Amino acid sequence: MPLPEAVPRKHLHTRAIDYRGFQREDGMWDIEAHMTDTKSYAFNNDWRGEVAVGEPLHEMLLRVTIDNNFEIRDVIAVTDNSPFAMCPNIAPNYKALVGIRMGAGWRKAIRQKVGGTEGCTHLTELLFPMATVAMQTIWPILKQHRKAASGGKDGSDKKSQRPQILDTCHAWSTESPVVKKYENEWYTGDD
Repeated sequence: MPLPEAVPRKHLHTRAIDYRGFQREDGMWDIEAHMTDTKSYAFNNDWRGEVAVGEPLHEMLLRVTIDNNFEIRDVIAVTDNSPFAMCPNIAPNYKALVGIRMGAGWRKAIRQKVGGTEGCTHLTELLFPMATVAMQTIWPILKQHRKAASGGKDGSDKKSQRPQILDTCHAWSTESPVVKKYENEWYTGDD
Protein backbone atom coordinates (compact mmCIF):
# COMPACT_ATOMS: atom_id res chain seq x y z
CA MET A 1 0.00 0.00 0.00
CA PRO A 2 1.48 3.39 -0.94
CA LEU A 3 1.70 6.31 1.46
CA PRO A 4 -1.32 8.60 1.47
CA GLU A 5 -1.09 11.62 -0.79
CA ALA A 6 0.96 14.40 0.78
CA VAL A 7 0.29 18.11 0.87
CA PRO A 8 1.94 20.03 -2.01
CA ARG A 9 5.69 19.97 -1.50
CA LYS A 10 9.09 20.34 -3.19
CA HIS A 11 11.60 17.48 -3.35
CA LEU A 12 14.95 18.67 -1.95
CA HIS A 13 17.05 15.72 -0.79
CA THR A 14 17.52 12.03 -1.59
CA ARG A 15 19.46 9.51 0.44
CA ALA A 16 19.84 6.25 -1.45
CA ILE A 17 21.19 3.17 0.31
CA ASP A 18 21.82 -0.17 -1.34
CA TYR A 19 22.85 -3.35 0.50
CA ARG A 20 24.04 -6.51 -1.23
CA GLY A 21 25.14 -9.91 0.06
CA PHE A 22 27.64 -12.14 -1.75
CA GLN A 23 28.86 -15.70 -1.28
CA ARG A 24 32.59 -15.83 -1.93
CA GLU A 25 34.49 -18.71 -3.52
CA ASP A 26 36.72 -18.96 -0.43
CA GLY A 27 33.80 -19.80 1.87
CA MET A 28 33.46 -16.30 3.29
CA TRP A 29 30.65 -13.80 2.74
CA ASP A 30 30.76 -10.14 1.67
CA ILE A 31 28.08 -7.71 2.74
CA GLU A 32 28.31 -4.40 0.90
CA ALA A 33 26.61 -1.06 1.41
CA HIS A 34 26.58 2.00 -0.85
CA MET A 35 25.05 5.30 0.28
CA THR A 36 24.60 8.56 -1.59
CA ASP A 37 23.09 11.90 -0.58
CA THR A 38 22.02 14.16 -3.45
CA LYS A 39 20.14 17.45 -3.69
CA SER A 40 17.59 18.58 -6.24
CA TYR A 41 19.40 21.92 -6.51
CA ALA A 42 23.00 23.06 -7.03
CA PHE A 43 24.89 24.56 -4.10
CA ASN A 44 28.39 25.72 -3.18
CA ASN A 45 30.76 23.77 -1.00
CA ASP A 46 33.87 25.40 0.50
CA TRP A 47 36.09 22.46 -0.45
CA ARG A 48 34.56 21.16 -3.69
CA GLY A 49 33.12 24.32 -5.23
CA GLU A 50 29.72 23.95 -6.86
CA VAL A 51 27.97 20.65 -6.24
CA ALA A 52 25.65 20.08 -9.20
CA VAL A 53 22.09 18.82 -9.09
CA GLY A 54 22.23 15.06 -8.52
CA GLU A 55 25.97 15.04 -7.74
CA PRO A 56 26.55 13.22 -4.44
CA LEU A 57 27.38 15.38 -1.46
CA HIS A 58 28.03 12.13 0.41
CA GLU A 59 29.01 8.84 -1.19
CA MET A 60 30.23 6.11 1.11
CA LEU A 61 30.83 2.41 0.50
CA LEU A 62 31.50 -0.45 2.90
CA ARG A 63 32.46 -4.07 2.40
CA VAL A 64 32.35 -6.30 5.46
CA THR A 65 33.70 -9.84 5.04
CA ILE A 66 32.37 -12.40 7.51
CA ASP A 67 32.61 -16.13 8.11
CA ASN A 68 29.79 -18.65 8.71
CA ASN A 69 29.71 -17.62 12.38
CA PHE A 70 29.10 -13.98 11.41
CA GLU A 71 32.53 -12.94 12.68
CA ILE A 72 34.07 -10.01 10.82
CA ARG A 73 37.25 -11.00 9.02
CA ASP A 74 37.83 -7.80 7.04
CA VAL A 75 36.34 -4.34 6.52
CA ILE A 76 36.91 -1.94 3.66
CA ALA A 77 35.46 1.56 4.00
CA VAL A 78 35.58 4.16 1.23
CA THR A 79 34.44 7.77 1.05
CA ASP A 80 34.22 8.85 -2.59
CA ASN A 81 32.35 12.12 -2.01
CA SER A 82 32.14 14.23 1.14
CA PRO A 83 31.61 17.83 2.21
CA PHE A 84 35.08 18.13 3.78
CA ALA A 85 38.54 17.15 2.52
CA MET A 86 39.35 15.31 5.75
CA CYS A 87 36.33 12.97 5.69
CA PRO A 88 38.01 10.09 3.76
CA ASN A 89 40.88 10.03 6.28
CA ILE A 90 38.79 8.14 8.87
CA ALA A 91 38.04 5.14 6.61
CA PRO A 92 41.00 3.00 7.85
CA ASN A 93 39.57 3.12 11.41
CA TYR A 94 36.88 0.67 10.33
CA LYS A 95 39.46 -2.14 10.40
CA ALA A 96 38.96 -1.97 14.19
CA LEU A 97 35.76 -3.99 13.64
CA VAL A 98 37.69 -7.12 12.61
CA GLY A 99 36.96 -9.86 15.14
CA ILE A 100 33.53 -8.57 16.18
CA ARG A 101 30.61 -10.97 15.72
CA MET A 102 27.32 -9.85 14.24
CA GLY A 103 24.57 -10.67 16.73
CA ALA A 104 23.56 -9.56 20.19
CA GLY A 105 25.35 -6.31 21.10
CA TRP A 106 26.19 -5.52 17.46
CA ARG A 107 25.30 -1.82 17.62
CA LYS A 108 27.05 -1.35 20.95
CA ALA A 109 30.24 -2.97 19.63
CA ILE A 110 30.17 -0.71 16.56
CA ARG A 111 29.76 2.41 18.68
CA GLN A 112 32.63 1.36 20.94
CA LYS A 113 35.00 0.89 18.00
CA VAL A 114 34.01 3.58 15.49
CA GLY A 115 31.48 5.76 17.25
CA GLY A 116 31.81 9.51 17.70
CA THR A 117 35.09 11.01 16.53
CA GLU A 118 36.59 7.56 15.85
CA GLY A 119 34.43 7.19 12.74
CA CYS A 120 32.14 8.80 10.21
CA THR A 121 28.45 9.17 11.08
CA HIS A 122 27.39 7.92 7.65
CA LEU A 123 29.74 4.92 7.44
CA THR A 124 28.86 3.92 10.99
CA GLU A 125 25.13 4.12 10.30
CA LEU A 126 25.60 1.87 7.25
CA LEU A 127 26.93 -0.85 9.55
CA PHE A 128 23.81 -1.19 11.71
CA PRO A 129 21.56 -3.01 9.15
CA MET A 130 24.43 -5.15 7.88
CA ALA A 131 23.74 -7.89 10.44
CA THR A 132 20.21 -8.29 9.10
CA VAL A 133 21.46 -8.26 5.51
CA ALA A 134 24.06 -10.88 6.45
CA MET A 135 21.41 -13.11 7.99
CA GLN A 136 19.18 -12.75 4.93
CA THR A 137 22.17 -13.65 2.74
CA ILE A 138 23.68 -16.50 4.72
CA TRP A 139 20.96 -18.39 6.60
CA PRO A 140 19.05 -19.72 3.57
CA ILE A 141 22.27 -21.04 2.03
CA LEU A 142 23.54 -22.63 5.26
CA LYS A 143 20.12 -24.19 5.89
CA GLN A 144 20.14 -25.59 2.35
CA HIS A 145 23.63 -27.06 2.87
CA ARG A 146 22.64 -28.62 6.23
CA LYS A 147 19.57 -30.14 4.62
CA ALA A 148 21.61 -31.60 1.75
CA ALA A 149 24.25 -32.95 4.15
CA SER A 150 21.62 -34.69 6.29
CA GLY A 151 19.89 -36.42 3.41
CA GLY A 152 16.98 -34.04 3.05
CA LYS A 153 16.35 -33.26 6.70
CA ASP A 154 17.06 -29.85 8.19
CA GLY A 155 20.17 -31.15 9.94
CA SER A 156 20.07 -28.64 12.78
CA ASP A 157 19.62 -29.64 16.40
CA LYS A 158 16.82 -27.26 17.32
CA LYS A 159 16.58 -28.47 20.92
CA SER A 160 20.19 -27.64 21.72
CA GLN A 161 20.51 -24.32 19.89
CA ARG A 162 17.88 -21.60 20.10
CA PRO A 163 17.51 -19.82 16.73
CA GLN A 164 18.95 -16.31 16.92
CA ILE A 165 15.99 -14.81 15.10
CA LEU A 166 13.55 -15.59 17.92
CA ASP A 167 12.15 -12.53 19.72
CA THR A 168 13.87 -10.10 17.33
CA CYS A 169 10.56 -8.75 15.98
CA HIS A 170 6.78 -9.13 16.23
CA ALA A 171 6.57 -11.96 13.67
CA TRP A 172 9.38 -13.95 15.31
CA SER A 173 8.04 -13.61 18.86
CA THR A 174 8.06 -17.04 20.51
CA GLU A 175 4.30 -16.52 20.98
CA SER A 176 3.55 -15.87 17.28
CA PRO A 177 1.96 -18.21 14.73
CA VAL A 178 5.12 -17.87 12.62
CA VAL A 179 7.22 -19.49 15.35
CA LYS A 180 4.49 -22.08 15.95
CA LYS A 181 4.71 -23.08 12.27
CA TYR A 182 8.46 -22.85 11.60
CA GLU A 183 10.16 -23.27 14.99
CA ASN A 184 7.49 -25.13 16.94
CA GLU A 185 9.94 -26.45 19.54
CA TRP A 186 10.40 -22.86 20.73
CA TYR A 187 6.73 -21.80 20.60
CA THR A 188 5.45 -20.44 23.94
CA GLY A 189 1.97 -19.29 22.92
CA ASP A 190 -1.20 -20.19 24.82
CA ASP A 191 -2.82 -22.54 22.30
